[in-house]
Amino acid sequence: MTLSNRAAVVTGSTSGIGLAIARALAKEGANVMINGFGKPEDIEKERAGIEAEFGVKAIHSPADMTKPDQIAGMIAEAEAAFGGVDILVNNAGIQFVSPIEDFPIEKWDQIIAINLSAVFHAMRASVPGMKARGWGRIVSTASAHSKVASPFKGAYVAAKHAIDGLSKTVALETATHGITVNCISPGYVWTPLVENQIPETMKARGLTREQVINDVLLPAQPTKSFVTPEEVAAFVVFLCSDAAKQITGANLSIDGGWTAA
Repeated sequence: MTLSNRAAVVTGSTSGIGLAIARALAKEGANVMINGFGKPEDIEKERAGIEAEFGVKAIHSPADMTKPDQIAGMIAEAEAAFGGVDILVNNAGIQFVSPIEDFPIEKWDQIIAINLSAVFHAMRASVPGMKARGWGRIVSTASAHSKVASPFKGAYVAAKHAIDGLSKTVALETATHGITVNCISPGYVWTPLVENQIPETMKARGLTREQVINDVLLPAQPTKSFVTPEEVAAFVVFLCSDAAKQITGANLSIDGGWTAA
């Protein structure tokens, strides 16, 4: 398998895109640390399932992505368990939809902390070990909103644009150390994050559920269909492979053509 003897940390991976990424990396032979909240029995089912299905080691970290000390502790725990962190996938994210004049300050702070600052803290903790071993892959989940904006998503759009710039910067800093740093920019992926923002968009725009899906979400994607978590996961696996070793500092779209216009 292409990632045998590698170890990966995937944040925000107890469901949705992150879980699909963790499973795809494990399928290629990587030991994985999943991270996130949820019912303990559901998380244990996924963790144990990864080990049983793919024959790798899988552990769970409940680290809170708003807490820098817990993020650093998560990376240290993975290094102790696996002997190093070779792959870091920054996937944790939340969303909130509101006009700027009504946008709650606490929601701004929370979104910036989880969607952006957590990426910095995880990179900061992971890069020294990657440099020491002369190999590393960092992939951060940005969004089509790292390239274009939508109304009522000020904090999310700001954070995702910033992930692009941070990834480019760290890519340049690590370019001679066998490390690649990229971000991927999915369009609308059918996940709980997207599904849960539908009621907020209904309220903000005065639309029905069907109108939000058909008139707000899917029109942005020329393919007129949602991206799947498995498609995103396959993209990440490719970026972690040796075939992608010259791809660094890139913001790569997987958005059904959304940002082509």
